[in-house]
Amino acid sequence: MSKDWLKKPLFIQSFAPTSLIYISNMTNAPKLLLIYPTTVPTEDTNHSYYEITSNGYLAFIRKYVIGIGPWKDRIIPPNNNHLGPATDLVARAHALNLQVHPYTFRNENSFLHFNFHQDPYAEYEYWVREIGVDALFTDFTGSLHKYQEWTAPHQRKEKKYRGTLA
Repeated sequence: MSKDWLKKPLFIQSFAPTSLIYISNMTNAPKLLLIYPTTVPTEDTNHSYYEITSNGYLAFIRKYVIGIGPWKDRIIPPNNNHLGPATDLVARAHALNLQVHPYTFRNENSFLHFNFHQDPYAEYEYWVREIGVDALFTDFTGSLHKYQEWTAPHQRKEKKYRGTLA
């Protein structure tokens, strides 16, 4: 691997909390606990969504990870494909100094809530500026990178730039 390649940012992400705990002493690479939708328990501990998003569990896991990666519809549950009220998950994670990187942001209209009809850039803007997430997981890196190029200088100027969008 080239030296330039080795300088690229890396996040280790897993839906299995015990794997993140296990590797925590093996690498300084930042780690993220991915969080399944509400109906799927964790792969290794069989904890429910509600258990692993409790304040107690978030306080425990922050010793091993820099943040969480919940499914975006768990932060803002939709109602008939319209955004509903936001939960307090982002605020609670931030209060514990955990970053929040929701997944998965997609460009196809069938994956966009009606609030962002045919406009993934409006969705990015909403999540970064209004909800205050720290990064986004996407299958469409080109559009997210373009959004980052358009907004990063403006965000830095206002000191609202929160970090890497991935």
